[in-house]
Amino acid sequence: MLASSMICGTAVALLGASQAVAQTAPAAEQTQVEEIVVTGSLFRRTDTETPSPVTVLTSENLQRAGITTAADAIRTISADGAGSIPTGFQGGFSAGGSAVSLRGLGVSSTLVLVDGLRSANFPINDDGHNAYVDLNSIPFSLIEKIEVLKDGASSSYGADAIGGVVNLKLRKTFVGVMGSAEAGESDRGDAEHKRADLTLGYGDYAESGWNVYVNAEYQKDGRVTNHSRGFPYNTLDLTPIGGVDNNTGDSSMIPTTGTPTAVVTRVVQTDLNNPLAGGVGTINNQYQALNLNCADGTFTVTTGSAQGTSCKYNLADKYNQIAPLQKRFAVNGRLSVRLNENIEAYATGSFSRSEVSIKGQPQNTRLRQPFGAPATLASNNPGMVLPVWICSSGVNCADPSAAGRRLNPNNPYAAAYANDPTNGAARIYYVFGDIPFGSDRRNEVIRGTAGLTGSFGDDWNWKVEAVGAKDNLRLVQHGYLNIANTLKAINTGSYNFVNPEQNTADVRNAIAPDITTPSHSSLMAIEGSITKRLWTLPGGDMQLAVGGQVRREVLENNNQNARLDTWTLTTSSAFGKHTVSAGYFEVLAPVLDKVELNVSGRYDHYSEGYGHFSPKFGVKYTPIKQLAFRGTYAKGFRAPTFAEASARSQYAGFSNYTPPTSFQNAHGGTVTGGNKNPYAGQYSIGGGYNGNPDLKPEVSRSFTSGVIFEPTRWLSMTADYYNVKKSGLIVAGPLLAQARAAYYSKTNQADGCAAVAAIGPGYSCNLVDGIDPQFPNALPRVLIINAPFVNANYQITSGIDVAATVKAPITDSIRWTSRVEVTHVFKSDLHTADGKVQKYAGTLGPNGLSAGNGTPNWRGNWQNTLAFGDKYTLSATAYYVGKIKQVAADVYEDTSCENGNLYNNGDKEMGKKFCHIKSFVNVDLNATAQVTDQVQVYGNVGNLFDEKAPVAPGAYTSNPNYLSAFHYAGLIGRTFKLGVRFQY
Repeated sequence: MLASSMICGTAVALLGASQAVAQTAPAAEQTQVEEIVVTGSLFRRTDTETPSPVTVLTSENLQRAGITTAADAIRTISADGAGSIPTGFQGGFSAGGSAVSLRGLGVSSTLVLVDGLRSANFPINDDGHNAYVDLNSIPFSLIEKIEVLKDGASSSYGADAIGGVVNLKLRKTFVGVMGSAEAGESDRGDAEHKRADLTLGYGDYAESGWNVYVNAEYQKDGRVTNHSRGFPYNTLDLTPIGGVDNNTGDSSMIPTTGTPTAVVTRVVQTDLNNPLAGGVGTINNQYQALNLNCADGTFTVTTGSAQGTSCKYNLADKYNQIAPLQKRFAVNGRLSVRLNENIEAYATGSFSRSEVSIKGQPQNTRLRQPFGAPATLASNNPGMVLPVWICSSGVNCADPSAAGRRLNPNNPYAAAYANDPTNGAARIYYVFGDIPFGSDRRNEVIRGTAGLTGSFGDDWNWKVEAVGAKDNLRLVQHGYLNIANTLKAINTGSYNFVNPEQNTADVRNAIAPDITTPSHSSLMAIEGSITKRLWTLPGGDMQLAVGGQVRREVLENNNQNARLDTWTLTTSSAFGKHTVSAGYFEVLAPVLDKVELNVSGRYDHYSEGYGHFSPKFGVKYTPIKQLAFRGTYAKGFRAPTFAEASARSQYAGFSNYTPPTSFQNAHGGTVTGGNKNPYAGQYSIGGGYNGNPDLKPEVSRSFTSGVIFEPTRWLSMTADYYNVKKSGLIVAGPLLAQARAAYYSKTNQADGCAAVAAIGPGYSCNLVDGIDPQFPNALPRVLIINAPFVNANYQITSGIDVAATVKAPITDSIRWTSRVEVTHVFKSDLHTADGKVQKYAGTLGPNGLSAGNGTPNWRGNWQNTLAFGDKYTLSATAYYVGKIKQVAADVYEDTSCENGNLYNNGDKEMGKKFCHIKSFVNVDLNATAQVTDQVQVYGNVGNLFDEKAPVAPGAYTSNPNYLSAFHYAGLIGRTFKLGVRFQY
């Protein structure tokens, strides 16, 4: 029995990646076997068991698993690791995008192809510098199979295939009418899901020599709020399970971000016309709310340096969402023509639109400095103040005789200090709750391909293909505060802080106008190859393939804050264009009946001046038909992305950080102590990066070794070890952890920033927070540290993939199929320039990468399917993610739970208590019924047992207490879908 027929014919294996040994089939069976081209090779063959490990997901496999998007399909691959971008991630540069990171090597080292050809990258780079193809732009209903090559493939496909290749193969021809429709929601009544597709095809290619089809699909997925899922996903208060209370306003009078009820305290204002000229310290320790109409009750503080009464708020519960509103629409078409007996042609065209609507917490009156703004705007002020006097726009309020000058109704101290306005300013702590905050992202991809394939002579085969694609992104952001208009609203009193509900739409729009930023990327490429059978060896025909490619890539990721007129809006941008030319070859040599050798190589040249040759060697040895051994060795390279290498490119990236205990004590004691001060608690710290034209490409070497074992016709097993080393690693600030520690080892800003500068060239304090009003003489927080892109030493990752498939009859009419796939990461180490090693396997590191979901060292899935004749199937699929240690070596050098925990807040015992994020298992159930030969109905229950996502308090604060990439099913909970498929 051929292993490939086991893959294609087994509709019940979720991952369909049978890696069983190819055996010699009877002649009657061989005539039915179709030759295929497997990702990673240029040659046609009758099995998928190349020397490289390949996982194959068929459309039938995916349907049986209840999967409806390319992103979700690839997410099931256990080799998808650190740096993977889930669609539900909303807080980063690539919010709304989706990408795969094989072997945890990052999205820039994983190549995504559609029918073997490239597409344009998403215009906004992940983390400001990692390039990737957005999986949301790929039509799902046309996918026949997804092949995942889990091996370095730079020799075949190019520089960005160090971690592996995902090749989505679409339908080539279709005749008739085919479609599906489904709908569902969660058992909470949200997470609404609707999906439909329709394909119309005409022309029998085998008979008439041509075929044309058109396809359309639509999908909508509704919002899921943090409020709807309750504790612990809607709060920063983990005291019920022994954690700390970091909710804004629950137990501190001066929250670092504010609440929708304004709190003020009296301070000095040195410039009566500048709301940013408030004095450092408070005049007294009394704070008061401007409006105590509190929906969730009040709290009162009677001791310490911040006393008063204010409203309770849980901002995460009130504003955050777990899943955004998503809509996808796509139209696709293909024409296939046989020009003559030896030449075939095709052309395709596609248009896809992905829309993502994100909502989040509104902007606030602290941390008002724009990145890279002039010194007058980025001065270290402790927040905005409300003046005693307000005036018409452009009038000098410091002049008692100024026309139209009147007391500020928003300042409760105004009347008492009318004659002493310098000492009557009100420092305000406030969230603009009446101004919705979020973004709408519309990503449109236009893509076309054309190709010719043919043969001549007895054994020459050739093909020429071209692809053009453009990715247009329109980003509309809501709720960001315009600097000039906000200051104007404060000085004129046009914004009502006492009762924000009375503000007009015009006032709100003036303070926070929508900001629209277009960006785009494009790709054009032409590629050709030719293959020839050379001579016959003992194991079969020796074959040679040679080819070449030229492609042009362009990126314009525009600066959203180019005028520096908007507070906290990123200045991230990237620009570039280049031409890449390549030549490649591949040799297949079955030197013995039981030994197959494969040798390939590719030379890529980039117009920036990079050039590299990438060789690869593979071998497969089959001593007996039940057993085979395989292995590969490859070298590769990854050229710097435009964002990493262009001098015009820049960005600031953020991750969670808790200052050391010494800093917390200087600000009134640790957060867990009696005098809680949020200023000293966990916050989002940034790194500022600029493109470095002097960067060199990363280079890699990788090897795999594996065994394929098929002792019986109903059982197959594989195990593959992998080891990848990337040298000259392009990293953003490899000594950033040391720079943070250096800053916080000092007691004043000047010494702290000097210590940062001493770390190395390019390191500096980019931005330091305003002084803590409670402790004005203590060291202020550093907000952004400049840390350049550099080529660090190297990164090593290694592990093993294990898979097994059982296909056995239970009775004459009942068949059982069981498929398990597990990946265990042995090592994921970054060796930094100073000789230190950052170990990531099994931790939340690298925390600064993508969604900050870490590197689980165990991932797996197991599906069991019962097929009842040809009418009914029932499948249960379990997904597993191992426990994750809540530390990250790129944040703290000390990764003990006591000292380096991302959630210990200086408390060693708490660090031990929250040392690990627990393992997670969820099960999906899917059933199908073939009503007629043309109609099938199906139902799916996602997360059958309603398993909850494990608590992850060290996760990004925008995702309170959970990991979106690996535990998403546990956030949404149990879901239901019903659908119908038809084909005529």
